[in-house]
Amino acid sequence: MLVFIEEVVSALNQADVRYLVVGGVAVLLHGHLRPIVGLDLVVQLEPQNAGRAIGALGALGFKPRVPLAATAFVDAAARRRWARDKGLTVLSFWSPSRAGFEVGLAAEEPFEFDAAFNRAHKLPLGATFAQVPSITDLITLRRAAGKDLEDIPALEALRDSQGQRDAPPVAKIRDRFSPR
Repeated sequence: MLVFIEEVVSALNQADVRYLVVGGVAVLLHGHLRPIVGLDLVVQLEPQNAGRAIGALGALGFKPRVPLAATAFVDAAARRRWARDKGLTVLSFWSPSRAGFEVGLAAEEPFEFDAAFNRAHKLPLGATFAQVPSITDLITLRRAAGKDLEDIPALEALRDSQGQRDAPPVAKIRDRFSPR
């Protein structure tokens, strides 16, 4: 699976996509060993950037899991309709040549992208690198989403051991990602 992750991240880097790896892969890249089941990404949703992300995935043979045109991801109004009408917050992509591996693109930026991107780390991944939120931002995102909370103590220990305690948290998490 790491080979698939490296392929996707390398393609995004080559296409000059502004993205952040979130989810289990981000936790793993920061140094906490845990199982992973796919690659979760937040791409900056500015239309040209989102288009480059879709193009990079398409060049690798990835297609949306649901019956939509991948290019519709670029349209902010379409993404809002997906969220409103179908509850779709992540668009999942699969590739027939990468069985069991999916890439999830967040349909909304759950934080102020530029601020989080500026605090992000370029972490090595095979022959390339991955853009990963700071540990503090990742903890904030996990708490706001109410998912994978068991990762938080390990992330806090990593943050503290690396001296990242003073890193500012993600400034704004949208209300819909808050725990209920």
